Amino acid sequence: MSKRDFYEVLGVSRNASEKEIKKAYKRLAMKYHPDRNPGDKEAETKFKELKEAYEILTDANKKAAYDQYGHAGVDPNRGGGQGGADFGDIFGDVFGDIFGGGRRGGGQRQAARGSDLRYNLDLSLEEAVKGLTKELRVPALASCDSCDGSGAKKGTSASSCGTCHGAGQVQMRQGFFAVQQACPTCHGRGKIIKDPCKKCHGEGRFEKTKTLSVKIPAGVDTGDRVRLSGEGEAGEFGAPPGDLYVQVNVRDHNIFVRDGNDLFCEVPISFSKASLGGEIEVPTLDGKVNLKIPSETQTGRMFRLRGKGVKSVRSHGVGDLLCKVVMETPVNLSEKQKELLREFEETLGGDEKAKKKHSPKAEGFFDGVKKFFQDLNS
Repeated sequence: MSKRDFYEVLGVSRNASEKEIKKAYKRLAMKYHPDRNPGDKEAETKFKELKEAYEILTDANKKAAYDQYGHAGVDPNRGGGQGGADFGDIFGDVFGDIFGGGRRGGGQRQAARGSDLRYNLDLSLEEAVKGLTKELRVPALASCDSCDGSGAKKGTSASSCGTCHGAGQVQMRQGFFAVQQACPTCHGRGKIIKDPCKKCHGEGRFEKTKTLSVKIPAGVDTGDRVRLSGEGEAGEFGAPPGDLYVQVNVRDHNIFVRDGNDLFCEVPISFSKASLGGEIEVPTLDGKVNLKIPSETQTGRMFRLRGKGVKSVRSHGVGDLLCKVVMETPVNLSEKQKELLREFEETLGGDEKAKKKHSPKAEGFFDGVKKFFQDLNS
């Protein structure tokens, strides 16, 4: 446990109100949160100190013990500075769930942290590859600005529960056992709101749609998500808010198919271009480029354009663009064109030697078919 003064850790005076303590914690927790300081051990240690100080100073019983006895008053190994644990302390965790809520070290139920939210964001391939800033409209429970999240009418505050006297727990005897359970009047909070805020009806939160600006890094893909810390739902009665996770989905593209950082596309070429070779224009995400096609290129051949794929969101590497050429059979031929093709076919020759010379793949295929039927009939 930290030996630094808890008020010093949060940077507040000893007579600071609960609202001032919560405000100081939220400001410092956002600064030293591990997600904002990855790999920074010092920030991680400070964040743990802040959390420990906040949990003690926002719990009425623990705060009173700390103010009176210092660290010894809240040290569980020293019995809280008040003569050790009683019978209910020992069995509270064991029987808490049976009789309606565990004690968890005694004291009031801590206000629940706000829920995390998810926003599904559809992007085009171009947006995902280049990155962009998007504005999102997110409906969520927000802290009430009329009562500052307390749930009590402005100018008033929650009072100590008369049933549990602010402890948040009541003792219940079951035969030989004395067990603790959450107070049925205040539901473990230790406080009662007698004059609730009219705007949030005493809940401390209300439904609100907020507009957020989120930066989507270049190179994201379907399944990636961007975390916005503290932009989820507001917590109960001033507790820390949850986070917002922006889940990315990249729509199908009409030209490119993405596989990791590589892109694939099919490029149609004419019979004459495949036979004689030449240059063709192929699309990339940065514009058109010329691709040199060697003579006698077969349909289905793959060409790799290095560095024309997607830049990785997790490194400096850039993928490639793989272009598969597909020979397109000409259509709507005139009689003259058909006649020229017949003449061309005749020039190829009809003997076995000519077939192997001009159509090696077709010859190999038909040899395979012939052998298949021979084996089938043998």
